[in-house]
Amino acid sequence: MKRTDRLDSEFRREIASVLSGPLKDREPDLAGIVSVTEAHVAPDLKTAKIYVSIFDRDEERKQRSFAVIRANAGFVRHELAQRMRLRTVPVLTFLEDGSMEYGSRMDELLASIHRDEP
Repeated sequence: MKRTDRLDSEFRREIASVLSGPLKDREPDLAGIVSVTEAHVAPDLKTAKIYVSIFDRDEERKQRSFAVIRANAGFVRHELAQRMRLRTVPVLTFLEDGSMEYGSRMDELLASIHRDEP
């Protein structure tokens, strides 16, 4: 396993922990089920792209939660600096990952096809 793969995995786990713990306690607008689906840390450790999926039936509340996460990227980075033993903690860019929604929609479509079969 390459160093970057190991770092990606560790960042994904630690960021998920920060989002579900300190950030959720600090920001009451953070709602829904938040999952960190992927993390891509640059080899020079200067930047990291963090893909987040939020499951919430209310689209407006989901968008508000994503905005809270993006607005608190500095707070998350600070928390990571406290938890991880790295010389530099990368600048975090949060991106929305729609793959879980897409999969859920495909499941619904497949289920409706099976219901319609004679």
